[in-house]
Amino acid sequence: MKVNGKKLLSTCLVIASIVLVIVIAFSNSELENAWAALESLDPIWVLGILGCWFVYMFFDAFSGWVYLRREGFSISLGRTVNAALIGFYYSNITPSSAGGQPMQVNSLRKAGIPVGYGTMMATMRFLCNQFAVSVLSLLFWLMNREFVHQQLGDAIWLCRLGWIINFAGVPLGMLAAYHRSFIQKIAIGLIHLGARLHLVKNPDPAIATTTDVLDTYHTALMNLIKEPSRMLIQLLCSAVSIMGLIGSIYFVYHAFGFTGTPWYQLITISFMLYISACYTPLPGASGAQEGGFLLYYQGIIPGDRIGLALLVWRFFTYYMFLIVGVFTVILDRVLISRENRKKAAQSQ
Repeated sequence: MKVNGKKLLSTCLVIASIVLVIVIAFSNSELENAWAALESLDPIWVLGILGCWFVYMFFDAFSGWVYLRREGFSISLGRTVNAALIGFYYSNITPSSAGGQPMQVNSLRKAGIPVGYGTMMATMRFLCNQFAVSVLSLLFWLMNREFVHQQLGDAIWLCRLGWIINFAGVPLGMLAAYHRSFIQKIAIGLIHLGARLHLVKNPDPAIATTTDVLDTYHTALMNLIKEPSRMLIQLLCSAVSIMGLIGSIYFVYHAFGFTGTPWYQLITISFMLYISACYTPLPGASGAQEGGFLLYYQGIIPGDRIGLALLVWRFFTYYMFLIVGVFTVILDRVLISRENRKKAAQSQ
């Protein structure tokens, strides 16, 4: 499939998920006036939802900025926020979030960060986030296991599978640190395979570039592992960031004026939904997130309002990144174009 075809397919899937959420939210015959229900949302709690979005985004970017500054690169916090938003945007429009990290690395490259270090930063964020999600979800699960099993019933196997898949990313990522030669052999083998399939025109430069990136990545990762304090900072940032995303359901719940379910149970189910849906190979885990929300929060959120709660929750945890991401991508191109013009003028 051509690149434009992939973009078109991803766009169609995103649009389909938006239509699905709107239909679910406004087609409930028991809810006579959906707009009135939305207008009745407590603005203070809505600001709390927005705050959760900001915490999730900011601490992900902040951790990357701390890492790059510690490595000696002079990059502004605003530039790393810009790269993070671009990464979120492409993660949410590509299947399995495959486009997020490469586009984030590319954005950092334009800001003067070598590809190896940009790759290391993006991979480090991925590993720390996976570890934080695995640990936090397991802790909430164990502390509320009776409630989880009662609420989810037979769907509990989705959580078990999701937890295994999420945690598996951590040891696989560490292979690059302790088994660099093994990873390099795989990469070279894939390049040669691409050459045989006429996907790679000249394998030698590709192998040289891959080797250079792996060398930089391996050195940077080993240096990070040797400094536990730096790793701890990264893990703390990941934990705060993830709690911002997961905790948004608490504010959605109270924005509608719902009561009866304590915060830790709301957070626990949010973690269960995250780990059981995030590995779905569709942009933004579309379909799995919506269906999981309706299933997991059944009985917690009243049936006549659960569709609207889904709409508000999905807007701030998904569609907001698409809206902000579009403007960020445009702004990034404008800034890069301006910087190129300045460099060209200075060279004359």
